[in-house]
Amino acid sequence: MLPKVAIVGRPNVGKSTLFNRIIGERLSITDDQPGVTRDRIYSKASWLSKEFFLIDTGGIELGDAPFLTEIKAQAEIAMDEADVIVFVVDCRSGVTEDDNYIAKLLYKTNKPVILAVNKVDDQKFKENVYEFYSLGFGDPVAISSGHGIGVGNLLDTIINEFPAKQQEENDDAIKFAIIGRPNVGKSSLTNALLNENRDIVSPIAGTTRDSIDSRFRAYDKEYVVIDTAGLKKRGKIYENIDKYSSIRSIDSIGRADVVLLVLDAGTGIQEQDTHVGQYIEEFNRPCIIVVNKWDLVEKDSKTMQKWINDVRAVYKYLDYAPIVFLSAKENKRVQTLFPEIDRAYEAYYKRVSTSVFNDVVSEAVLMFPPSEFNGGTLKVYYGSQVGVEPPTFAIFVNEPKYLHFSYKRYLENQIRKNFDFYATPIKLEFRKRD
Repeated sequence: MLPKVAIVGRPNVGKSTLFNRIIGERLSITDDQPGVTRDRIYSKASWLSKEFFLIDTGGIELGDAPFLTEIKAQAEIAMDEADVIVFVVDCRSGVTEDDNYIAKLLYKTNKPVILAVNKVDDQKFKENVYEFYSLGFGDPVAISSGHGIGVGNLLDTIINEFPAKQQEENDDAIKFAIIGRPNVGKSSLTNALLNENRDIVSPIAGTTRDSIDSRFRAYDKEYVVIDTAGLKKRGKIYENIDKYSSIRSIDSIGRADVVLLVLDAGTGIQEQDTHVGQYIEEFNRPCIIVVNKWDLVEKDSKTMQKWINDVRAVYKYLDYAPIVFLSAKENKRVQTLFPEIDRAYEAYYKRVSTSVFNDVVSEAVLMFPPSEFNGGTLKVYYGSQVGVEPPTFAIFVNEPKYLHFSYKRYLENQIRKNFDFYATPIKLEFRKRD
């Protein structure tokens, strides 16, 4: 799993500006409700070839909750989820009562906390940095997120605090994660799978809090289902920040061999469903799209096909994912998932011989030769599989810049047509032949 870095701090200290600076882009911000909510509150980032997930705890709409309660909620989420915490303060306003309040919460984490003193973009403010030693987090890192000053030093400090990678125990069991936005029926589906097939069930500590992996045996095979129950804190304040349940999905996807993306047939596809789908694409995991609560839908001869069309329109980037319709609550068609999971797992680890692969690619090029693009015409020489998880192929050409995206898509379709890469993404890497 990639390390997770959370940015915390009181409002208006520049958390979102720092977030955007590190990830290298501006994520859209919506303000159609009171307060400001971010479309996505995390993003993948990298520094010196080290990748990590960055979590922004700012700009969450929490209704009429008291101000200190909002601060505490954001800090607690960071405590639960992050490997490293960046505590952002404002050098121009100095140490505030709210800064001290957050510091006391962060003392309890036993996690690395890096103090970033922001808005140090003028010489006259540099002396203010020393004031923040009083917070007790060691040497502050002076930055200006707006101008990019000191952000490189901050990132150097962050990656030095990453935990050592832990090797997961080798296990022949097929691990599959059940993910989706809240209330789509993830827990009901998990229970249906376990209750029906409880030959062997043992709780295994997951890598995230409130997440339990359950091992069981079905159809003579071992499985581990990774449940993403989400936040289980008491109080309305947590009920209003469902987007943070996405953070747990990140962990679950990263540990899974196959991902089940659960949709609610009763409510239709929502905006947050699309965000969850993007996580699967980023991790290059096999995916099965599960339309749950199918019992709630009034059906005619066109209902299922309309749903298929809608799913394909929304999840164009998951066009390899099969769609399964079921009702976890009524335990209808739940067992049809096992052949789908098995087939997706086999495809994810599938290898093909170099000679057969080149025969397929050569035939595809003969059938439909590349057109001129970017000042030249692509010549395809040969290729071979260079990896699995997902299946990855290196294809050697005269000049990769001559490759049009539509031709890459064509070759991918031909490869899929000839090899059973069911439910799994494949990667094509076009390399210049020396």
